[in-house]
Amino acid sequence: MISITLIASIIGINVVYVSIFTLRLILMIKGRRALASVLSMVEVFVYLVGLNLVLQNVDNPVNMAAYCLGFGLGVYLGSRIEEYLALGYLVVQVIVDSLEMELPAKLREKGYGVTSWTADGKDGKRLVLQVLVKRSNEKRLMETLKKFSPSAFIISHEPKSFKGGFWVRLTEGRRSSL
Repeated sequence: MISITLIASIIGINVVYVSIFTLRLILMIKGRRALASVLSMVEVFVYLVGLNLVLQNVDNPVNMAAYCLGFGLGVYLGSRIEEYLALGYLVVQVIVDSLEMELPAKLREKGYGVTSWTADGKDGKRLVLQVLVKRSNEKRLMETLKKFSPSAFIISHEPKSFKGGFWVRLTEGRRSSL
C-alpha cells in the first residue's frame, strides 16, 4: 500500500539531508571548516533518520523513487541556497579597448579595489583591470561595468585565498572589530 505521508516524509528528509550535504561541501571548499563540521553532525542525523525510514519500507519501489526524487531536489535546493548566500569573493578581470577610459577611477569611487595596467591585444593596446569583489556584490559590479563599458571583455573566477593589499587590510580590520 502506498502511503502519501511516508512518501512525503522520505522526499522531505532527503531534500533537507542533501541540501545540508551540499552546503557543507561548499563550506569545506571555501575553508570554513568549523561551520562545516557542525553542519555535518546535523547532516548525518537527518541522513540516518531518512535511511532508516527507507530501509524499513524498502519493499515498495515508490519509496525508493521518492528517495531518489528527494536527493535530486536536495542538490538543487542546496546549490540555490549557496547561490543566495553568495559566500566568498570573486576576482573579475575586465579588458577594455581604450586606454583613455576613466573606468578604474569610476570603479574606485564606487568602493571597488581596482588594479589596472596596459596590455597588448590582437588589435592594439588594451586596458586591463582586476577587481576583487564579494560574490554578493557581483551583480552590482556587472551592472556598473555594463553601464560604463558595455563592450568590455569580462572574466571572473573565485580565488582560493589572497594575502596583502588594501582589501585584506580592510577585511582584517572588520574581523578584529567584531
